[in-house]
Amino acid sequence: MCSKYSGEAIELRPPHPEDGAELHRLVNHCPPLDENSLYCNLLQCTHFRHTSVLAVMNGEVVGAITGYLLPAHPGTLFIWQVAVHEVARGKGLARQMLANLLERDICAEVTHLETTVTPSNDASRAMFAGFAREFGLSFEYQDYFQRDTHFNGQHEAEELLRIGPIPARTRPQSSTGAVRPKELFA
Repeated sequence: MCSKYSGEAIELRPPHPEDGAELHRLVNHCPPLDENSLYCNLLQCTHFRHTSVLAVMNGEVVGAITGYLLPAHPGTLFIWQVAVHEVARGKGLARQMLANLLERDICAEVTHLETTVTPSNDASRAMFAGFAREFGLSFEYQDYFQRDTHFNGQHEAEELLRIGPIPARTRPQSSTGAVRPKELFA
């Protein structure tokens, strides 16, 4: 799937092991995201590649969403991180990447999205709320990881955001065989 922003084509695709260093670099340039080790990003590009997406423009990774299906609840796609480089911000790329993930066969049974968000991360909160509103989905926040209890006072609290239920996949396919984002929840 490709998108056009300011005349530049952006390809959305699963990551490859060779993308680990580029993903690492992107996340480290997108505060306030927590920096992971390069090894962690390599695992995201291998073990979790089918539930992660990269946005590539002119051969450079300009966006990424990493996620996984919850082992005890495979109907829930947990979004680990969302990163969008400043050159691609403000164009709805994060919402397109989320839609891309939900179009994949591995997510055919997904009924909910979950993620954690700090109370101060207004951009992330706005993106997820906008995604939920765009597709008419409910969303709610609840306490999850507390600053003192879980982070030993070294990290802002993280609230659990749950979006859904996402309707069953009975959507029409486009002529290319891919579900178009606007039809994602039709």
